[in-house]
Amino acid sequence: MTTTPKDPTTALPGRPPIVDLVTWQTARNELLVREKAHTHEGDALAAARRRLPMVEFDGTVEVVGPDGPVPFLDLFQGREELVVYKHMWYDGAPHQGQCEGCTMTTWQLRDTVYLNARGVSFAVLTTGAWPEVAAYVDFMGYTQPWYSVRDVEEPVGGEMGYLTCFLRDGDRAFLTYSTTGRGNEPVAGSFGLLDRTPYGRGEAWEDKPEGWPEGRHACWYWRSDADGNATWGPTSRPVPQWTRPGATPVETLGRHGPHH
Repeated sequence: MTTTPKDPTTALPGRPPIVDLVTWQTARNELLVREKAHTHEGDALAAARRRLPMVEFDGTVEVVGPDGPVPFLDLFQGREELVVYKHMWYDGAPHQGQCEGCTMTTWQLRDTVYLNARGVSFAVLTTGAWPEVAAYVDFMGYTQPWYSVRDVEEPVGGEMGYLTCFLRDGDRAFLTYSTTGRGNEPVAGSFGLLDRTPYGRGEAWEDKPEGWPEGRHACWYWRSDADGNATWGPTSRPVPQWTRPGATPVETLGRHGPHH
């Protein structure tokens, strides 16, 4: 058990040092200079993205949704811009066996009303067969437009785990931008918040002071057991599946069996 030292300037193990408000504000102001530089560099990168060339492709290629096959152009919903998330898919896996990283990303994109208000549509694409995808979407309670792009080539189909942006000019469709890996992080506001906490994300790769809680492998907290404890195992599943209303271990394992 950690006790408060008599000397308030003494650094506790695994805790930031204790200082007075003036000292804290000085350190905070110094860090703010670096944060502002980071923000300005981010603005410059965004400007460079806007200047990327684009690739035209056949916008009539069909994807499969709740109404059957539809041309990709339909995903724009009459708007000029479209952002899609390409959700990885494991054929035949129970719901709790689908990708935890893609689950985290998609869960935080359930409401895209602000994108729509800006004239940007959003959809989730995946290579899963539509009957499996439809059951998963229903189970998770997702309301975003989902489509199967099984056997569809790039840039609509192909590799999954990407955020990809498209532009429409009438009946013409263009690929403008795509990213993967940590480039997907802007979607997940939780990362930005965790990066501002004393202990960060709790992952092994982070640069932490000596004595801080030991980091674990990336995304270790994205899976939980029935009690919400971070774990990996046959009955674990992505956190939103435990925390969404009505989710129970009995429901999941009874309907879909354990994940192998």
